[in-house]
Amino acid sequence: MKDLIVVSAVCVFDGAGRLLTVRKRGTTMFMHPGGKPEPGESAVQAAARELAEEVGIEVRPQELELMGVWIADAANEAATDIEATVFLAPGTWQATPAAEIAEIRWLDISGSGGAALPQDLAPLLTDHILPLLAARAGREAAQASRPAP
Repeated sequence: MKDLIVVSAVCVFDGAGRLLTVRKRGTTMFMHPGGKPEPGESAVQAAARELAEEVGIEVRPQELELMGVWIADAANEAATDIEATVFLAPGTWQATPAAEIAEIRWLDISGSGGAALPQDLAPLLTDHILPLLAARAGREAAQASRPAP
């Protein structure tokens, strides 16, 4: 049986539509900014706090949009799953690595660059979030191409 770690994570985009990923010190995989809730803290409160601590983005918890809850393999811990509650931060942002963040990387998920995704992405991203974002983008493109009634 695998261990389970409960986390909150946030999808953040820049003005070019790229998704923010972070690599924590002492690890090799890139993931969403986020982390474990503190005692008494809700998932959305943890997401907002971690976003501010890790990359300097200040968002009120009530501004975050719930995307869903997923179980995925932990990126940097063997025989461990994460239960991740993932939110979307509205708008576009700039980020600066802080706290335990060693590196940030903005990920072009549009597919327009033709480049393959990096191999160092956390399973939560590759297995759940990126397919969800691609499906959303497809729906939005289809709606935009429909003629007006």
